[in-house]
Amino acid sequence: MAYFHMYILSIIFSLILLSNGVFHEEISDIQAMNLRSQKTSHLHFYFHDILSGKHPSAIKIVSPGGGGIYGFGKTFMCDDALTMEPNASSEVIGRAQGIYAMASQSEPGLLMTMIFEFTQGKYNGSSISILGRNPFMRDVREMPIVGGTGLFRFARGYALAHTFWFDVNTGDAIVEYNVFVQHY
Repeated sequence: MAYFHMYILSIIFSLILLSNGVFHEEISDIQAMNLRSQKTSHLHFYFHDILSGKHPSAIKIVSPGGGGIYGFGKTFMCDDALTMEPNASSEVIGRAQGIYAMASQSEPGLLMTMIFEFTQGKYNGSSISILGRNPFMRDVREMPIVGGTGLFRFARGYALAHTFWFDVNTGDAIVEYNVFVQHY
């Protein structure tokens, strides 16, 4: 009998929660996700990380002594353009916003915490989140997709990065990304 009363109370409690639009919306979203099938999308774009000039897209925010531009602990904040083609005049389809830091004392490697926000096309208003290690001296690097928003809600997958162009004097770089993301 006690179980029956707890069951009735849980139904009443659920109805009270569902009367609030926020809870109802969240539950509806989850139910809709369950009905849709998961798909994998392949995204291809270029990341323009510019440290030089009057209007850099990345700036150094932490600079412990020594090691030049690549010294351990150097930390950068960026708001980099994402384009369809490698040239700077190509259409901007989004922004890469986040932080990357020199996190290795042996092999040059970055810790990247980055949001790729898309502002054009099919994925306009959606974003993916990357959190991982980027050993940037390697030809191709793999980093995990740990989440997303909009069309990429509940996203997971991986990003392959390949340096397309790099200026050793300034640190400016154009990086080609192939991203494989699973989402609903």
